[in-house]
Amino acid sequence: MLSMSNLFPSPGTPMAASPLTRAVLEIDEYAAGLGWDRPARLFALVDTARLRKQEPRLARQLGLDQDDAGKVQLTPIEQDELPKGMALDKFLGTVAWPDSVVGCALTVERLMLPPSAEAAVPSDLTDKQLAKWVAGHAERQEVRLTVGVLRDGSRESAVRLREKDAASEVLTGASLVPGLAEALAATFS
Repeated sequence: MLSMSNLFPSPGTPMAASPLTRAVLEIDEYAAGLGWDRPARLFALVDTARLRKQEPRLARQLGLDQDDAGKVQLTPIEQDELPKGMALDKFLGTVAWPDSVVGCALTVERLMLPPSAEAAVPSDLTDKQLAKWVAGHAERQEVRLTVGVLRDGSRESAVRLREKDAASEVLTGASLVPGLAEALAATFS
């Protein structure tokens, strides 16, 4: 069985409007607890009620044995570590999910530039040169991106800036990281 993380709501996690938003924020909080400079992490999202019914022993081990009648919940299950040295897009191209997985999420750290700096990006750089150029830019921001998608097409993202590393400063929105959301959605094709 794949490795699982203990991802349960804590008092610091804000209440969210949708189960997907809640799951993405729980994963963001979990990643924040591990600290920065960590590798990307992939999560399966499963229907909590279905997990309780089909795997009651596992649900008890995960602390999910309390029935929240009528409340739709998603349980994030951390997958094995991503292969070292493999590009994220290539890795995601190898991922396929069983029917019991209703969605997936990924958390990854990146350097980003503000829109005002994008016009200055040289167009003739290789990916490696571009990464080095961004890393040396004075306006770069270190961010943790957590993106979740469901089979039904729903999407949610959370963005945490390293310089504002607090749950109250996390930005959320369905279209904050569209490219990564597309790549995750493709794992269900």
